[in-house]
Amino acid sequence: MEDQVLLLHGFNKTSRDMATLSAHLEERGFHCRSLNLPLTRLEFDRSASIVEQALLEMTARDNRKIHMVGHSTGGLLIRQVLKETGVGDLIGRCVQIAAPNQGSGLAYTASKVKGYTYYFRTLRSLHTDYIEKLKLPEAQAVSIGGIAGTRSHLWLGKLLKGANDGRVELASVHYPGLADFIELPYGHKEIHHQQETAELIVRFLRSGHF
Repeated sequence: MEDQVLLLHGFNKTSRDMATLSAHLEERGFHCRSLNLPLTRLEFDRSASIVEQALLEMTARDNRKIHMVGHSTGGLLIRQVLKETGVGDLIGRCVQIAAPNQGSGLAYTASKVKGYTYYFRTLRSLHTDYIEKLKLPEAQAVSIGGIAGTRSHLWLGKLLKGANDGRVELASVHYPGLADFIELPYGHKEIHHQQETAELIVRFLRSGHF
């Protein structure tokens, strides 16, 4: 029977943004489900209960553990799910792709624009201060791998300090609790669509290492 993977999209996206990755993973023997999450108008941690319900539904059909893979804000949401919900024992291995674990410099810049983060509340929740208040644990019972992009060809990347993928700083993706970490030469909007990224995810989900 195929291993199951729950895919979590990023800020201001839908499940369609994970379709390419889903296809790559299914070609390699995984069964994928992608969620539509309110990651535009609500703080990202408000989506944890939706993910929990999906995990319960999936394990009701197949009692094996579910892997999770999240891009950007979806990757950060994985840590909130592990902290906040009671379904940690249902989860296998997890992979974060370009996740702003230390916060987003662009979220800080957006907070200076009057009314912007009031409407885009998910972006407000990516501010470093907000994430610090959530007290997301670094050590986890499940293994989490982190993938970061280094191609800063998007104009917003010029607003960031240091190496970045055009949206998220390289230094923000890494944190000490990761079981493994790797950099790829792709930008934020393309990294999760790449076959190379999918191959690394498969390797981590099966072995715990990239």
